[in-house]
Amino acid sequence: MSTEKNKKNSKRTTAKGKVNKSSSSKKTYKKSSNAKYDFKPKNKKDYKNKEQVKVQKPPIKIAFLGGLNEIGKNLTVFECNDDIILLDCGMAFPDGDMLGVDLVIPDFSYIEQNKDRVKGIVITHAHEDHIGGLPYLLAKVNVPIYGTRLTVGLIENKLREHSLDRVSLHVVDAGSSVKLGCFDVELIHVNHSIPDAVGVAIHSPAGTLVHTGDFKIDCTPMSGGMINLSRFAQLGEEGVLALMADSTNASRSGYTATEQTVADSFDTLFRRAYNKRIIIATFASNISRVQQIINCAKKYDRNVAFSGRSMVNYMNVAKELGYLDVPDNILIDIDKLRDYPMEKIVLVTTGSQGEPMSALSRMAYSDHRKVSVGAGDFIIISANPIPGNERTVGNVVDELLKRGCEVVHESMYEVHVSGHACQEELKILQALVKPKYFIPVHGEQKHLRKHMDIALSLGMKRENIFIGDIGKVVELTDNYMKEVAPVQAGKVFVDGLGVGDVGSIVLRDRKHLGQDGLIIIVASLDVYDGHVISGPDIVSRGFVYVRESENLLEEVKQRALDILEDCATRNIHEWGVIKNKIKDDVAKLILQRTRRSPMILPILMEV
Repeated sequence: MSTEKNKKNSKRTTAKGKVNKSSSSKKTYKKSSNAKYDFKPKNKKDYKNKEQVKVQKPPIKIAFLGGLNEIGKNLTVFECNDDIILLDCGMAFPDGDMLGVDLVIPDFSYIEQNKDRVKGIVITHAHEDHIGGLPYLLAKVNVPIYGTRLTVGLIENKLREHSLDRVSLHVVDAGSSVKLGCFDVELIHVNHSIPDAVGVAIHSPAGTLVHTGDFKIDCTPMSGGMINLSRFAQLGEEGVLALMADSTNASRSGYTATEQTVADSFDTLFRRAYNKRIIIATFASNISRVQQIINCAKKYDRNVAFSGRSMVNYMNVAKELGYLDVPDNILIDIDKLRDYPMEKIVLVTTGSQGEPMSALSRMAYSDHRKVSVGAGDFIIISANPIPGNERTVGNVVDELLKRGCEVVHESMYEVHVSGHACQEELKILQALVKPKYFIPVHGEQKHLRKHMDIALSLGMKRENIFIGDIGKVVELTDNYMKEVAPVQAGKVFVDGLGVGDVGSIVLRDRKHLGQDGLIIIVASLDVYDGHVISGPDIVSRGFVYVRESENLLEEVKQRALDILEDCATRNIHEWGVIKNKIKDDVAKLILQRTRRSPMILPILMEV
């Protein structure tokens, strides 16, 4: 598809007429205070009538559809004066109990029910846990999207993959604002592990709310400049009703290390692996990290190849938009790896989380079509395992070590730094913003509680802190913060092309099948009297090895036959009753003989 055609299809604009360029020195936002009314007297007489023109500020509601008590799936709904805006729309990785599930997205029911009130979606940055759910939401609700240039570029690429070419995309620079109904959303530059990340100040009739997005304070970032702390401080002086802040690293003391430490580590490891092929696994979205790798490859006269569909897509967009500086003739196609000496290659790949279908995982299990790994490979895993992924990452590392590879990961060298603020940075931001209310977001319960403790240590009152959960709604005004009626929320599973058709019952059956196997009992019955004409035949899958368990299966067959004949004799013809009787009696027999509980599936046919 040509560039011109893509621009037409995506309706990508710079939101002219809607985006207001702002600066820290000349702000047009009205100061938010804790006053109970807004009043501007024209003359002395008006002071006497002040009580008569008292105007109560409307409340603002915040509904959490994702991102609380979990890592990922971030989606927050803001509602005021009958207008709704959304902040982010992400996905989450499935855990070990979600067998066969590809990804998890939020339940969009509440948004669908109120789609006519939704004015737009503002995206803080282009990580999958903040944009991964967009294609599934936009397939149901078509609303405009606002974000920075790189964020919109990556979203555009994602929507193209899902054949969503009629979505309105708007580029908004950090330092600018966009008017959405009664909301005025200001984008504030922050540091994170992807360029063009922002926090937001949501100016509303109820007051100003600040949401940090994912952030850290990095004085020497790889790109984009330091976080705009001065604007956060200015907002604090103007008055902030509530602060919602990233809690991912709330349990870590001190400060998050700068990206420059990773650059130094890469330099050391490249020298150490002078005679080996270097394979580096990192997040596809970590463009700054890839830039560090390219810089090191150039210094040590190596060529760079990318592996993994998401890695290739991210790098193409970043290079096209100018966020990736690639020297001439340094990139090579993965198909041409054999044309270069191993010691002249750096392969950048996905799979830092041990995902079963990722490029690094396929290499580890000898399932990659283009790359085979062995003793000549020096592998660096440049990422922290997401909570819950530690075991899968460990399994991949073990397989790589078995094949003779030398493996370096975060706990051994400083080959990764987090993109999230630690305790001292969280204190700094909260001290600058000085909110009346505080809502920790983006984390599991232990992260939210620890962030609450940090706020308490800074003098915040416990009654002014709200610990939320998926589906909960909090209502805010100058006078109170209270929890109100919840909204429908939860997890929706995406399995292949199916969205939401896999639920708890299906997952329970998959788990049952995976643990205990399946027995199928097939029989043909006389349509007139219900007696057995043929069978029952027994089919076993994942339960026992048939040739070694013939006696057991013969017992099962005889028990099923006895039940069928007994039902026919007693004139019982309801198939539901007959099948349940077979399931119960056969299950008791198998449990007694084997202490196992396979799934039992009777199939009856009338002849």
